[in-house]
Amino acid sequence: MELERILHRHGFGSRKICRALIRSGRVAVCGIPVDDPFADISVPDLVFSVDDVDWPYCETATIMLNKPAGYECSRKPIHHPSIFSLLPLPLLERGLQNIGRLDADTTGLLLFTDDGKLNRDLTSPKRKVAKTYAVQLKHPGGPELVRALLDGVLLHDEQDCLAAVSCSLTGVRSLELAVSEGKYHQVKRMVAAAGNRVEFLHRSAIGGLSLPDELKPGQWRWLGDAELVRLREGA
Repeated sequence: MELERILHRHGFGSRKICRALIRSGRVAVCGIPVDDPFADISVPDLVFSVDDVDWPYCETATIMLNKPAGYECSRKPIHHPSIFSLLPLPLLERGLQNIGRLDADTTGLLLFTDDGKLNRDLTSPKRKVAKTYAVQLKHPGGPELVRALLDGVLLHDEQDCLAAVSCSLTGVRSLELAVSEGKYHQVKRMVAAAGNRVEFLHRSAIGGLSLPDELKPGQWRWLGDAELVRLREGA
């Protein structure tokens, strides 16, 4: 594939802009500078760099972000900065969309992709992909709270009870909770309906994919092939 087309596909601007980037010596392929926009490049396992920043060739892009508190999952935020402000421009130009949402004060695992099918599979209510959260409670929890969440609670404006996929106490005022729906403020509302209150919420996993400890708040990285397989299997 022509190098110019590779850069264009990866969100580095128009064909004209990509040609200028390459001719100005700012692009390298496997560590070797290339100044010919029309050079034919083999794309399997390709890693190219622009201004010394490495980019793997990806037909579709899927990344994970450790979302910090104080960011809105919207391109047009109202009260807080957009979560998209934490991502580099080429990814935004590719049209990455967040897979589901987290409240502004909720932290943890957030996925982005330009793979429409993957996005639909992970967010479809029919798929029932589990999302796991670490929950800090206002009041001490106990077996009765866990049982209520596992048995199901009735939320306002909902016809049917919602039950946790799994739930266990991890401390006097903390628990780990997994849900498979994507209702508005679901975890907070479920805990409130069970007689307690969420003070802090952190998403630790989606399906079989967990947030790695080494990914710090505000940082992002590509999903590896094995992680993508686990994610698709979970959907």
